Amino acid sequence: MNTATAMIACLVAISASAALSDIKLPAIIGDNMVLQQQMAVPIWGTAEPGERITVSTAGQSASTTASEDGRWGVKLKPMPAGGPFEMTISGKNTITLKNVMVGEVWVCSGQSNMQWALKDAANGKEEVANAANPNIRLFSVKLQVSDTPLQDTEGSWGECAPALAENFSATAYFFGRELQQKLGVAIGLINSSWGGTPCEAWTPRDVLAGDPEFTPILERWEKALRDYPVAQKEYEKALAQWREDEKKLKAEGRPVPWPPWPPCGPGHSSTPSGLYNAMISPIIPYGIRGAIWYQGEGNADRAYQYRKLFPAMIKSWRRDWKQGDFPFLFVQIAGWGIIPADRTEWPELREAQSMTLRLKNTGMAVAVDTNDGDIHPRNKQDIGKRLALNAQALVYGHKIEYSGPVYKSMAVEVDSIRLLFGHTAGGLVAKGGRLKGFTIAGEDRKFATANARIEGRSVVVSSPEVKKPVAVRYAWTTNPECTLYNQAGLPASPFRTDDWPGATSGKR
Repeated sequence: MNTATAMIACLVAISASAALSDIKLPAIIGDNMVLQQQMAVPIWGTAEPGERITVSTAGQSASTTASEDGRWGVKLKPMPAGGPFEMTISGKNTITLKNVMVGEVWVCSGQSNMQWALKDAANGKEEVANAANPNIRLFSVKLQVSDTPLQDTEGSWGECAPALAENFSATAYFFGRELQQKLGVAIGLINSSWGGTPCEAWTPRDVLAGDPEFTPILERWEKALRDYPVAQKEYEKALAQWREDEKKLKAEGRPVPWPPWPPCGPGHSSTPSGLYNAMISPIIPYGIRGAIWYQGEGNADRAYQYRKLFPAMIKSWRRDWKQGDFPFLFVQIAGWGIIPADRTEWPELREAQSMTLRLKNTGMAVAVDTNDGDIHPRNKQDIGKRLALNAQALVYGHKIEYSGPVYKSMAVEVDSIRLLFGHTAGGLVAKGGRLKGFTIAGEDRKFATANARIEGRSVVVSSPEVKKPVAVRYAWTTNPECTLYNQAGLPASPFRTDDWPGATSGKR
């Protein structure tokens, strides 16, 4: 080796050594971020083992020493809302973070209805144009899958502006906008969502492996991996044929069918635990107030299993965040006109979501009346607002109504059934002038369209076809008519008074 080559090699080695010893922060900690107010704030990263690290901001400092594997973390004392501040993280090198705010932070997760971009919402062009608000900060977690929990992701915080907001989650944006207006503090929104994904993809592996109810999920996935090479070849063949058909049909002016669906395999977004590992784990333990969630369509064919899976996912997030039972607010899935009306998978999924309200610090925004015939209702404004109503009432203590009518109990009155409701907000309302969407059945379990009328806080339901009724259902279809509201203008959640086995009972 000549002298010049040796010198270059030495410089590269020195540079690499210096880079390894530099303090590094995860992507979720950076310029423009919002820190959660009124609770201890975790700040963490990597550095040279044994390196002394000091974090300073807003008049306070905290120090620690990097462990043998180079990891370090501190917790700043609780801070009131405010900013902007600078934060310095110093050791052998110094990082200065600018434009940091303290306010309210929410994780926003789920499948396509959460991922759905602001630009594609109702009045999207206008909403994007008016989206500028430096007191709302946005962070989008990179879409990726991993078989093991990751320590970091890719992304950066930014002030809410049209160019950044247009592709951000519409549901999350409208939720954050409502909170920012009502609370008057900075709002940080972390969007970690991916269309078409099932709940198990967002659930830690140990949770899935630790419960026999979830064993079929893992067994089904292992089979999919074994079958993938053959399935992929068949898919590629079908896709090639579809492309040929597409050209012909377009030339003839005829409608083009959906393309073939790619098979599940390595790196697929449905990988059990794959999205928890790659899109949730990297942002833990960032300080948050809570989470909002819009998902369920991907598990509708296993709605009874969702009764256990969804709460298990929520509890696992709370366990791993180590912030106690933080608020978890979710959207009950809307309707979809494609599935036949007599199919009950979606009503059963909505029921499973309603049952999740038994968990502490949960809230549900009903969206069933936002149906517009698409699996992705464009009216994300009402959905975001209803989530924000839940947050205002359940998290921030505002004395407001946050829920539509909730079924409480029933009583048989000869040839009719009286239903009693909570959350009437001054009275029940028949939107459109007449109650629709109720069905009633006798012991033969055959449901007939029912007549329904409001009497105070109750609804009386009957049908001349059912002389001795025993059960009532409301909005119990995939894409139901929704007419029962309260005086606050909020819709009733679909419900049934019976517990007869449904179409997805036993499906895992």
